Amino acid sequence: MIKNLNRNTQLNSFLKSFFGITPFSYQAITSDASFRQYYRVRTQVSSYILMDSPADLIDNAPFIGLRQDFEQAGLAVPKLVSSDLTLGFILLSDLGSIHLADCLEQPSRISDYQAILDLLPNVAAIPKSKWMKPYDADFIRLEINIFKEWLLENWLGLIVPIEYEAQWNNLTELLVENMLKQPQVTMHRDFHSRNIMKTGTNWALIDFQDAVQGPVCYDAVSLLKDCYFKLPQQEFKSLLAYNFKVMNQYNLLEGMSFGTYRSYFELTGLQRHLKAAGIFCRLLLRDNKAGYTTSILPTLAYVQAVLKQHQEFQGLATWFDDEIIPAIEQKIESLR
Repeated sequence: MIKNLNRNTQLNSFLKSFFGITPFSYQAITSDASFRQYYRVRTQVSSYILMDSPADLIDNAPFIGLRQDFEQAGLAVPKLVSSDLTLGFILLSDLGSIHLADCLEQPSRISDYQAILDLLPNVAAIPKSKWMKPYDADFIRLEINIFKEWLLENWLGLIVPIEYEAQWNNLTELLVENMLKQPQVTMHRDFHSRNIMKTGTNWALIDFQDAVQGPVCYDAVSLLKDCYFKLPQQEFKSLLAYNFKVMNQYNLLEGMSFGTYRSYFELTGLQRHLKAAGIFCRLLLRDNKAGYTTSILPTLAYVQAVLKQHQEFQGLATWFDDEIIPAIEQKIESLR
């Protein structure tokens, strides 16, 4: 059901202009962590995905341009069938409904992950394009600040205690430095189990419109330290080693050791998980999407684990244990 009557009229008009006299029907299937809404459109013989992405809220040109960039790199992505960028309607081929997230309990899990990790050199090799925003120090700090603004201040009503301010600022600068000194390659940026789809014997990618050039391990972090699924530790170690081997074979790591790569990986994961936890709160508070709150504590468990590995951030680790996590637990309990 489409809530906005005028948007419903626009949507029907767009589909009628494409299908003509061919009868069609559509049904909402999901929305993502943005203002987009998706529909499965069916005729008697075909099925499509309609992305309703309001042009007054979202710039859809990067989706169109990056879709082509990914396709030209040999990656499976939805085909562009029709579009109206003025209104924000994009009709795509239907890749089906099986995501990696639906396959995680299958015996093929390790081989599935390996096949998906094999895609990363193709992603990394995509040339920089005008659709990619700068992923620089200011933007990395902005992402970290999403945690501070939306989770700490807006949701929990907390501020960084004065005794931890220096550690917080030092952590921020460490994460910025860590991400910028890595080899910079094209990264999907949301390379996780809900954005990777099974199509026959292959894997296809969706939600690639935020691709940028950034740290070489970022997409592997998104996949192997997924906010929505925790790999058993032994499988994680094995797959991280496999990822290192594959990226090394394609000369993407500039001769770094596995120990250096693992250090980059851990700190990149810390930055990504702080950002993700903040985004989950922003989705709740700004967009009234409560479904992501169950992922906040698992996401921050990674943050806690990495902070405890660094002696210089033990104060922050204690702050998380003693104040932040209990406050989140109370908030989540109040939502039930």
